[in-house]
Amino acid sequence: MSVAALRRAAKESVAGLPREFWWLWTSTLVNRLGAFVLTFLALYLTAQRDFSASYAGLVASLIGCGGVIASMLGGVLADRFGRRPTLLGAQLATSATVAVLAFVRDPVWIAVTGFALGLASNASRPAVQAMMADIVRPADRVRAFSLNYWAINLGFAVSSVYAGFLVAQSYTVGFLVEAGMTFACACVVFVKVKESRPERTAPVAGAAPSAPVTMGTVLRDRRFMLMVGLSFLVAVVFTQSSVGLPIVMGENGLTSADVGIVASVNGAIIVALQIPLTRFIERRDPGRLLTFSSLLIGYGFALTAFAGSLATYALTVAVWTLGEMVNAPTQSGLVARLAPAEGRGRYQGVYTTSWSAAALVAPLAGGWVLDSAGAGWLWAGCAVLGTVAAAGYWLLMRGLPGRRPAAPAPVSVAASADGATTDTVSRVA
Repeated sequence: MSVAALRRAAKESVAGLPREFWWLWTSTLVNRLGAFVLTFLALYLTAQRDFSASYAGLVASLIGCGGVIASMLGGVLADRFGRRPTLLGAQLATSATVAVLAFVRDPVWIAVTGFALGLASNASRPAVQAMMADIVRPADRVRAFSLNYWAINLGFAVSSVYAGFLVAQSYTVGFLVEAGMTFACACVVFVKVKESRPERTAPVAGAAPSAPVTMGTVLRDRRFMLMVGLSFLVAVVFTQSSVGLPIVMGENGLTSADVGIVASVNGAIIVALQIPLTRFIERRDPGRLLTFSSLLIGYGFALTAFAGSLATYALTVAVWTLGEMVNAPTQSGLVARLAPAEGRGRYQGVYTTSWSAAALVAPLAGGWVLDSAGAGWLWAGCAVLGTVAAAGYWLLMRGLPGRRPAAPAPVSVAASADGATTDTVSRVA
């Protein structure tokens, strides 16, 4: 592809999205530019504070447990009280919690603060996803989620460069920098981002009022819950990038610097290719995209069984990264499509729970398989889970009306009380 074609693809990828989206995108980028504490927390607890590896694992589990609770709680709050107050509250709480973590020394209070950090940092995700679905028209949602995903990875890639040097000088300063960046993110939301929650429409004269969307409504939605289960399988495989992969590389004689280099391949590919790839995937059949991406992720990790050198490990990362780049925005767009407008927060919250739960299960499962059966069985298991997920997505999407996303066209929008726009597309179930 020529440089001119790449420029044209990039321009088309960012054109036509509402201004409110770009302020939300900016807040995501600012947030991720400062989000690095969790990356170094285990090293901080063991090397700086002389706690055991078991204690560091306990704190990580408590953070994950907080994330599972926050995913569902954040979705309920976003629907009940609004996306903006939920997002603001979560970001302010995250900023305060990270700042406290810089100064607490007692192991009990570190654990409590870690749990609170898991709650605060994950409560904003359903609100962000629901807000994007509110303000972006259906035909552009996959593109919007893809751009937001790109911002997350760009911010992480940049923060990873300077964070290592920063915490090498002072973990306290590093924690305070993250707290300050998260507070700046909250300021962007407070000043520029408006509430987008759709107002509940009045029933047509003579028609029975529709039942409110509750968490029970979400959990009884069989099609959606099947999608959440499939997302969990993909997430369990993907989480091995931070669990099984580093352990196996270390056992094969590679250093921590080598692990870092291989991990950087993931971020570099996403930053370089996510925007051009967006134009390719946004008009494709989501069923085929999710099926294909699940196979890429599963078998990309399975290829690790044949890796031995730095280059071959990097090649396997490139394979499953391509699957990740297709899967993440497509799946987020599908969640927005399946959710009724007044229940988007709850639906996004339950979907986010699949990743939070995988963060709890995958380290335990991966470690157990490595200890009891060996690396070969771990990578074979990744292939099996990827295959099951692919088959599940194929069956899930077979009965979904209008599988191919609509082409861009003017859509009917209704202005909310605060000036934000919300689509009036009905739920597909």
